[in-house]
Amino acid sequence: MPDTPDAAQRITTPPAAQRQVETLYEGKYLRMMKVGRWEYATRKKVSGIVGIVAVTDDAKLVLVEQFRAPVGRNVIELPAGLAGDIAGRENEKMETAARRELLEETGYECREMVELVEGVPSAGICDEVIQLFRASGLKKVGPCGGEPTEQITVHEVPLGEVEAWLTNQRKQGKLVDLKLYAGLYFARR
Repeated sequence: MPDTPDAAQRITTPPAAQRQVETLYEGKYLRMMKVGRWEYATRKKVSGIVGIVAVTDDAKLVLVEQFRAPVGRNVIELPAGLAGDIAGRENEKMETAARRELLEETGYECREMVELVEGVPSAGICDEVIQLFRASGLKKVGPCGGEPTEQITVHEVPLGEVEAWLTNQRKQGKLVDLKLYAGLYFARR
């Protein structure tokens, strides 16, 4: 039997305070970090990330589409965004950020915003933890499209047609953010 640690020893990580973290690169929005042999990305000046499962009163899932430079294609996603990234609002509550991002990206306000779950999107490459919320009682109050630097298209897709619609979007060369499928699970509950 080789002299290697068992699975529990391999995956156990010392508390963050005991880990030696090294900054490899620092850009305007991101840092590349190293812990031992592990390299990962972390966002600067962000307290959290939110995703919103927004369902209209007539059972349509509100989705956004935008070009994403890292993959070089348009991506269909849940409305989402950062918390604590605005100067003076560093301690912004996650629900407040979710309401703000929903309005910015889709033009919708909601009567109710309920936290569903939190999880990691890609734990092997970044330290992000995303909180998903469900928005209901939607009311269109403004334009959609996000901030001036974003070009967001909003789609309202009947819940019963989402999978077929996404298949068609993929055939057109678009990508689908996997968090959307988690959101679809919660949209139907």
